[in-house]
Amino acid sequence: MAPQNLMSQPPATKLPEDTEARKFLDEHTPEDTVRRFPWFCAAWARLAKNALESGDDVAAYAFARTGYHRGLDQLRRSGWKGHGPIPWDHKPNRGFLKSLHQLSRAAAAIGEADEAARCAQFLRDSDPAAADALT
Repeated sequence: MAPQNLMSQPPATKLPEDTEARKFLDEHTPEDTVRRFPWFCAAWARLAKNALESGDDVAAYAFARTGYHRGLDQLRRSGWKGHGPIPWDHKPNRGFLKSLHQLSRAAAAIGEADEAARCAQFLRDSDPAAADALT
């Protein structure tokens, strides 16, 4: 057995493919999508974005937080141990990263500056490319 480098970065976490849910979201509303695929972070992120754009900051926060926690559940099932890269270039990860970004925006909108900063930093730590693509 080869020696392990204990200081090395953990392997990137990749969520399972979500082709069916993604296709459903392309053809239906985010509300219908979360009813059928309640684990699908991208639909929750879209709900949060829509709520922020309509001025409903509290609803946006609730939608973003739900998408974020659904994503954390999926990440843990995929072997994520609370640290390590969640690459933007793997499309199924984007729903979680979008939810994280919307959570940061919604937290800022309701005056939770500390949480907004933590979420923004988590996004940047997860994948700087995601932070750059979303901001």
